[in-house]
Amino acid sequence: MQKQPSVNSAELSRRAEELIKASSNRYRAVVQVANRAKRRRYEDFENFDEQTVKPVIRAVLEMSDELMQPEIISDVGSSME
Repeated sequence: MQKQPSVNSAELSRRAEELIKASSNRYRAVVQVANRAKRRRYEDFENFDEQTVKPVIRAVLEMSDELMQPEIISDVGSSME
């Protein structure tokens, strides 16, 4: 059994809260995180060796990074509305 790397739960909660605050619609933000996690989960099946962080946690971390660093994706604001 592979050990999951520890993710700071306080940091994860803070980032999830920032995503929800930045969105005009809380439901849509949650659905976007779920959809991204679902996509990542299927991508992880192809790269089984790289599964270290659960897809939902990874989705929250990625999306919050995109929100805090808009140069990663040019239209982050439009994807959160």
